[in-house]
Amino acid sequence: MAFSLPILDFSQLDAGEAEATAFRAELLRVTHEVGFFYLTGHGVDPQLTKELLAVSREFFDLPAEQKLKSENIHSPQFRGYTRVGGELTANAVDWREQIDIGVDREPVPRAAGTPDYWRLEGPNLWPESLPELKTVALRWNEELSRIALRLLRAWALALGSPENVFDAVFAENPFLLTKIVRYPGQPECAQGVGEHRDGGVLTLLLVEPNKDGLQVEHDGEWIDAPPLDGAFVVNIGEMLELATDGYLKATLHRVFSPKDGSDRISVPFFFNPALDTVMPRLQLDESLSREARGLSADPTNSPILETAYGDNALRYRLRAHPNVAAAHHADLL
Repeated sequence: MAFSLPILDFSQLDAGEAEATAFRAELLRVTHEVGFFYLTGHGVDPQLTKELLAVSREFFDLPAEQKLKSENIHSPQFRGYTRVGGELTANAVDWREQIDIGVDREPVPRAAGTPDYWRLEGPNLWPESLPELKTVALRWNEELSRIALRLLRAWALALGSPENVFDAVFAENPFLLTKIVRYPGQPECAQGVGEHRDGGVLTLLLVEPNKDGLQVEHDGEWIDAPPLDGAFVVNIGEMLELATDGYLKATLHRVFSPKDGSDRISVPFFFNPALDTVMPRLQLDESLSREARGLSADPTNSPILETAYGDNALRYRLRAHPNVAAAHHADLL
């Protein structure tokens, strides 16, 4: 029988201590062994999910000239719309279009001694002709932040640490990011997104029903991870792997384009700490530390930087969007 991703029920955390303990134990097991799982029982209003997918369709259906008004080439923070073919993964072109939505903040002025990663802090680029997108996307960020923080607290307890051990790095100015992505159909199997590990802490992915394409590496093989009705696909990123010395696993994954005549909407939400914070390194008990594998080797041979999260985030953005990097950050290239 083919391997499929484990399914965890988030509502167990509210079903009594025995159920919560069982959930935390299973959460620890699957993210040590697989690094990916389906999350049901999360409590997100299905109507909000429908509204997000509907307004995403509306955005991608806009005329090209309207989408390009909010193109990321206008944003030093790499926010806004990316046209098809405008992003790279593993040094190859990703065949998708998307809009990147973070937290609206004032830009940090550049000055001597200011870390370069503060260049990522700033405003979003919103499409003027579709104000509904802003309303729904900000609600989405808020809802998924609630789930993500509670998951981190569950991991902390399962790993033998205080429940709030991760709270401080998310307490002020967390670097949240939602990508609303459309994969156009292709006549032949093509790279929607090349193989990679997520560079942050935690990812919750919404995919349109009945739309395949995501694959996850497991025991040296690629397995399909089709959407499950009402569930998020959840995976950890390199920062959580770093915090546990590799006990928790940031897993390689990739996305193939859908067949010609079709397309696919997906919405990954990335839960990341403030740019100037360093992820705490947990002290694992002996039974866990014996199974800690150290950090994974990045497929592009770029090791995780064990410094402020922003150092990693800026590196990823410069590499993925060379046109934006050249326009706004040529001094860093």
